Amino acid sequence: QVQLVESGGGLVQAGGSLRLSCTTSGSPLSAYDMGWFRQVPGKEREGIACISRSEDIIAYISSVEERFTISRDNAKNTLYLQMSLLKPEDTALYSCAAASDDACAGSWRSGGQYRAWGQGTEVTVSS
Repeated sequence: QVQLVESGGGLVQAGGSLRLSCTTSGSPLSAYDMGWFRQVPGKEREGIACISRSEDIIAYISSVEERFTISRDNAKNTLYLQMSLLKPEDTALYSCAAASDDACAGSWRSGGQYRAWGQGTEVTVSS
């Protein structure tokens, strides 16, 4: 069973940058399509990016596509989310998730595609 641990969240001013990391254990990162999600209290969890295990598919939602970059280092069992030009509306709890099927080629924004989740890391963007 894969375990996921996120890090790198924090408080940043609007226009700033952060890099989130998601480290896996128990099973190699290379076995999974990986997604980043975010959730604001009182709102539904939102899938924001997905990267396939072979990196041949990378997908974003439109609101982050020009500002965020998802990447992975399978040798280090680490997934990344580089976030730039942050806005107050990016404030959320960010979580990574692992899917054992080809999630990025399908309904990757649906949480039901993923078999394991991290606890999340908080990102707060001040105006």
